[in-house]
Amino acid sequence: MTEQFTYPSRPAGPADLFLFMGQSNMAGRGITCSRFPQSAPVCLPGAGWEFRAVSDPNRLHPAEEPFGALENRPEGIFEPGMKTGSMVSAFINAYFEETHTSVIGVSASKGGSAIREWQPGSPFLDDALLRLRTAEKYLADNRIPIRHRFVLWCQGETDGDLGTSPSVYKEDFLRMLEALLSEGIEHLFLIRIGYYNAAATPGLPTPDYAPIQRAQDHLADTCPQVTMVSRLFSDMLGKGLMKDAFHYYQHAYNLVGEDAGHHAGEYVMKQATAPDL
Repeated sequence: MTEQFTYPSRPAGPADLFLFMGQSNMAGRGITCSRFPQSAPVCLPGAGWEFRAVSDPNRLHPAEEPFGALENRPEGIFEPGMKTGSMVSAFINAYFEETHTSVIGVSASKGGSAIREWQPGSPFLDDALLRLRTAEKYLADNRIPIRHRFVLWCQGETDGDLGTSPSVYKEDFLRMLEALLSEGIEHLFLIRIGYYNAAATPGLPTPDYAPIQRAQDHLADTCPQVTMVSRLFSDMLGKGLMKDAFHYYQHAYNLVGEDAGHHAGEYVMKQATAPDL
């Protein structure tokens, strides 16, 4: 007879706190199909928890997909029924494998959001920061030490649709980043957006996402608080892994999450062993 595993109720030691922020491809629109039947991975024992700052701020839940599905605040980040499966579980597993440190994740993503909607004083950023503060208080009250505070960010398709100029995108991104840093976030890990799937909308104009991709590359190259951790979304159109014009099958989210988790974990471990300057 096999003994049933019970997921621990809290991390065994200090944990890294992550805000998972951005638009729909961070929030998660993953589904399966006959060609790509892969579901989201189950989190490794002790690898990660979801803190539900809106719907259940009094305990930790084992991280699972669809991550953040219940986290809807009508006056802030609100998209009930939209989250179907994200990259978060895959990211947590890969990050845990690299760092041996648990993740406490907070969902703070809103589909269809432009960078201008993530500015200081905006409902989305205000809600994300409120969720961060709520998590901080819960962890402090329950004596769960926080080792690092990070953001994993994936957003920009809407700005490609709107034709946002790269200079405006970068200015607005840096303004948002400054607000996050002022709240104690130490570093932002960036996932670059992919391409628009024109085949899903024949006869309609095809937006060009390359200018936003280049802006994101430039931000990662020039801002010390930003690290690019995955560009794999750019490969998914050619692999047939887009389910519509903007979104992906769950297998694609798994691949991107794993890639980003390993690179984020490698960055954290490198920083931990770097000599003081």
